[in-house]
Amino acid sequence: MRDRAAPPLIAPDQQVVLYDGTCKLCNGWVNFLLRYDRNRTVRLAAVQSEQGKALLRWAGLSTENISTIVLIAHGRVWLRAEAIFRVMAGLPWPWRALALLRWLPTALSNRCYDLIARNRYRLFGRYDTVHALAADHPQRFLDR
Repeated sequence: MRDRAAPPLIAPDQQVVLYDGTCKLCNGWVNFLLRYDRNRTVRLAAVQSEQGKALLRWAGLSTENISTIVLIAHGRVWLRAEAIFRVMAGLPWPWRALALLRWLPTALSNRCYDLIARNRYRLFGRYDTVHALAADHPQRFLDR
């Protein structure tokens, strides 16, 4: 987690999840959010989009070969398992209960995350290009 000045492209009270738009697992995560984030607390952007790249640069992260979910909220950046747990905390019950996993040792949760991330294309597949997902409202995706 890093503190920063206000990020570009999103309002101070908004949060955005950056995801790999070619990864089938990552797209499944986004579809999960579209279905269960009923209060629309999270906006979304593929890391391959210009908006995603701008936010990665703002966060001090590489725009090439990104292999993690990134959450940007309130001028802060969370990566990997912590990003997922923080997003889960904003979802309705029973999904919110999964946020309790953030109390696991960070080394353990990130090790599990990294193992899946490293093998995500082999295990779940990959699209040739960024997969276009149907938004549940017009402002959900930053790049549309």
